[in-house]
Amino acid sequence: MEQTGLRSKNTFWLIVIGAAFWGVNPLFRVMLLDTLTSAQIVFIEHILLAFITVPILWMNRRELKGLKKSHIGALLFISWGGSALATLLFTAALTYAGSINAVLLLQKMQPLFAIILARIILKELFPKHFAILVSVALIGTYFLTFGFSLPLGHFDEVIQMGSILSLAAAALWGGSTVMGRHLLKQMKFETVTSLRFVLAIPFITLIMLIQNAAWALPTDSTAMTLIGVNLLISALLPGLFSMLLYYKGLTNTKASVATLAELSFPMTGMLVNWLVFQESVTAAQFTGFVLIWVVLFTISKQKEVIAPISNEKAPLLSKTS
Repeated sequence: MEQTGLRSKNTFWLIVIGAAFWGVNPLFRVMLLDTLTSAQIVFIEHILLAFITVPILWMNRRELKGLKKSHIGALLFISWGGSALATLLFTAALTYAGSINAVLLLQKMQPLFAIILARIILKELFPKHFAILVSVALIGTYFLTFGFSLPLGHFDEVIQMGSILSLAAAALWGGSTVMGRHLLKQMKFETVTSLRFVLAIPFITLIMLIQNAAWALPTDSTAMTLIGVNLLISALLPGLFSMLLYYKGLTNTKASVATLAELSFPMTGMLVNWLVFQESVTAAQFTGFVLIWVVLFTISKQKEVIAPISNEKAPLLSKTS
């Protein structure tokens, strides 16, 4: 029992580490966006990842037999909705927003969507004092984004198209955590990771065709080499490696708890802005940083976060397929 608890607590921190790697993405995106669009960058990264993940899918092809409709739906949800569509919706939200702060504030609802869906779909029971821990984590995230100030002047700033799009993106991201947990009941974490990348390629290709943006790659060999290396590292580190850690951790961690572990993402983003882009850290941001770490450390010590896949009953989602 003690070995299981220790292993599960370690897998909780795998989610923390995996999500933290998402925060280093700006280091690679800054240079790439000078020559490529967001869709082009994501497309190339997924093609690179396909060369690595397709052999994994071939070795684990037996896991694909007997997939239910719920599993196929969950796969499309995380690969199309959780990856490409959510990013597009959030970007569009910033475009249509009357207040960018309103969009950012509503995006922080992502953990609440994941927690609610985990309770409804996966029938998860929450750890002790979970409501308090969630509240503290959300306050910490708020401080990281807005400081001690109020982001909105009027309630009318929330009721707008940009806010609706932001909420939709938050729901897709939060739902992806729950759907990932559901899929891990059927297949290995390596298979889920691989399918997430491979199945996203047709959707991203469609987006590129719709945008019809010109490719503006440099002719200089040195610049092309730098772009290639940048794309490769970006695909492997915050892409493949982070998602393998994330889904490995999710095999023994409740989705409702995992969504709080993902808050290491904005924390890393703050550190990157401070260390690399020389942005100062305010007292409010430091307070938010500490609050989130306190929540993560407290949750990691609770035995209720342990939920090995093999010990769970099948959720209602699978009964309808």
